[in-house]
Amino acid sequence: MEPSSTSTIVETLTRAIVEHRLLPGTKLAEQKLADHFGVSRTLVRQGLFQLAQNRLVTLSPARGAFVSTPSVTEARQVFAVRRMLETEMTRAFVRSATPARIKSLRAHVASEQAAVDGSDIHSRTQLLGDFHVHMAELMGNEVLAQMLGDLISRSALITLMYQSDSAAAHSHEEHAAIVAALAARDEEGAVALMQAHLEHVEAGLTFDRKQPVNDLSMALLPTAAA
Repeated sequence: MEPSSTSTIVETLTRAIVEHRLLPGTKLAEQKLADHFGVSRTLVRQGLFQLAQNRLVTLSPARGAFVSTPSVTEARQVFAVRRMLETEMTRAFVRSATPARIKSLRAHVASEQAAVDGSDIHSRTQLLGDFHVHMAELMGNEVLAQMLGDLISRSALITLMYQSDSAAAHSHEEHAAIVAALAARDEEGAVALMQAHLEHVEAGLTFDRKQPVNDLSMALLPTAAA
């Protein structure tokens, strides 16, 4: 294998994680990764550090790097806070809706549809999460957008790893329904749809996936990512 850049290491490991080839608790041995990518352990550490910042990897000074193990309790708390914030955000969005904002949301939902129809799990999950941040951005509320971005990143690994294909498709359909209610300026309808949507996303997470792949090299094989 040709030497890889840090970005290649990050992208490859991210894809292996989100496609369920590397699951929570899998040890990411630096030397094995260095051998696999044909790089130094220093470059591997840089990649693992970036993944840790994205909450996909947990770094332990004594034990090394592991695929993060999502906390169910944290996920429940995150969704509780999101319901508080996003129901009021939806109410405010209706009151300040413009044709341009609705058009932008519809374009985003169309991108979601393409990702759901395709096989790019990472893009699908990113777009589904970004829908909520995009609403705040369109309102011009940077503080709210940053808060939502942080909350969504905290639950991103759980969504990436435990949301089924059918649940993802359902999330997209609910986003489309929310946009339709926003376009119709149906305040109560849009708020109810957002509330139900977040409850459905949380309820659709399953935590009984198969055991992690023990062979790191097998999990990173290009054929496994096809």
